[in-house]
Amino acid sequence: MATFVLVPGGWHGGWYFEPIARGLREQGHQAYSVTLSGIGERGHLAAGANLDMHIQDVVSLLEHERIENAVLCGHSYGGMVITGAADRLPERVDALVYSDAYVPRDGESCWELATDGFRQLFVAGTAATGHSVDPPPTLDPRASPHPVASFLQLIRLTGSLDRFRRKDFIYLSDWRGTPFTELYERLRREPTWNVHTLPVGHDIVGEAPQALLEILMEAAE
Repeated sequence: MATFVLVPGGWHGGWYFEPIARGLREQGHQAYSVTLSGIGERGHLAAGANLDMHIQDVVSLLEHERIENAVLCGHSYGGMVITGAADRLPERVDALVYSDAYVPRDGESCWELATDGFRQLFVAGTAATGHSVDPPPTLDPRASPHPVASFLQLIRLTGSLDRFRRKDFIYLSDWRGTPFTELYERLRREPTWNVHTLPVGHDIVGEAPQALLEILMEAAE
């Protein structure tokens, strides 16, 4: 039995990964679908939320649930979060799965790694509150404002991802404006990474849930 911690991308709460979490539980695993601080039902924390707080959300879950040998999965922005959490508690993490997600190096930010289109969206979306980015209108109605500081803050890392038994990257190739093509091209040449390509849009849970489930279970073996 494995334990999975699923971290959604920008503007999405734990509801996004819940169908995947249910599928993993049906296979006998434990699974936690995380809502980060300042988003969804935790929106009241938005004014003080940043990348460090989001990383601490996952660290606290690992500590308080006494999770060992976790498989961390991050989608999109969630890759920033699982990278930081794994760096802070490497002894509790077994594998990492990046679902069309950022894989930051020390000193990088989501802002830096994103495209110009996303940077424009981050700036324009803060007009209402000054501290949270309104969700794009094309997203699920459950999407909620996302703390802008988490997109801007530089991540601080102390070690390499090579410490972990397995690392998977899922490249979702069929959407315009993806910021992940260059990352995909780099990682698929690195022998320590397992790289997958799915010809779907960025919404992997909506478009390819079974494929994601299979990759997660493979990562846990």
